[in-house]
Amino acid sequence: MKIIVDYRERSSGIVKELLKKGIQVEEKQLIVGDFVLQGDGLDGKLESIGIEKKTQHDFINSIIDKRIIKQLIELKENFTIPLLIIEGEENIYSLRNFHPNAIRGMLAAIAIDYRIPIIYTKSYRDTASLLEVIANRLKKPRRHIGLLRKRKPLTLKEQQELLVESLPGIGPTLAKSLLLEFKTVKRLVNAKEHRLRKVEKIGPKKAKNMKEVLEGWYDSEQGHKKQ
Repeated sequence: MKIIVDYRERSSGIVKELLKKGIQVEEKQLIVGDFVLQGDGLDGKLESIGIEKKTQHDFINSIIDKRIIKQLIELKENFTIPLLIIEGEENIYSLRNFHPNAIRGMLAAIAIDYRIPIIYTKSYRDTASLLEVIANRLKKPRRHIGLLRKRKPLTLKEQQELLVESLPGIGPTLAKSLLLEFKTVKRLVNAKEHRLRKVEKIGPKKAKNMKEVLEGWYDSEQGHKKQ
């Protein structure tokens, strides 16, 4: 895996650290970003990662002179995955006589408006280690990660309750009461209206509506029940 590095990063110490780690480095004059990595994406197509790295001091200065906006827009326009690295361990809100909310506002805009991930590193060595991890990750086969937790299959009891809850005016509590009374869904479906009304909170109207849904003819063309 090769990392393309802007020649102006030579003095940062990052290039030297990458070479120590055995990573191939190519120095160029990059028009956009400070580091570029390429690899196969999830769909097998070439994916490019463009990284803008700023020390904490440079990040504050780029907010003041508005450089950061232009740089981030160019990053998004030129790379599949844009990243921003902010390097340093100091309290970023006390580096300059600059209102903390202005810094927070920019961080929020980068993450939400521009949708560019922000990664914090402690030093140039930490930044080099992060670049190594990213490079190694690009070499591995990648797959989509499901963010939704897979739900366990419903138990028979849960399926029965869910089925009865779909009837008009029937919530979880009434569904359980009906199942306790009739024991099976089949016996509930076959029950007469007067039997349904014996269950607490099942009045004449609710019982009638249930029977209409259970026994009414389905008309796919007109969308109403045949009498």
